[in-house]
Amino acid sequence: MRLRDIAHARAGDKGDISNISVIAFDPANFPYLERLVTEDRVRAILGPLIRGGIERHALPGLGALNFVLHGALGGGVTRSLALDAHGKCLGPALLDMELPDR
Repeated sequence: MRLRDIAHARAGDKGDISNISVIAFDPANFPYLERLVTEDRVRAILGPLIRGGIERHALPGLGALNFVLHGALGGGVTRSLALDAHGKCLGPALLDMELPDR
């Protein structure tokens, strides 16, 4: 099963920081997400793009996890030579994470 099967993502950026929220379709799946979608697993998926730290914030009332990715955008939209330097494209990449069946 992929993360996209039980959650969706919203992402944004400011400077060289990307922010990704992973939101469970069903709040009953939040404990499963909280256990499996860790900073280490996010780094395993997005690793080459993230030069700085990764912070995870749990939002159980919303059934969501919020990840703050420092040094994720090649210096920021105005400084990067990347074709798409916006953090919005990182959400769909994270949703490709493989999760074990329960």
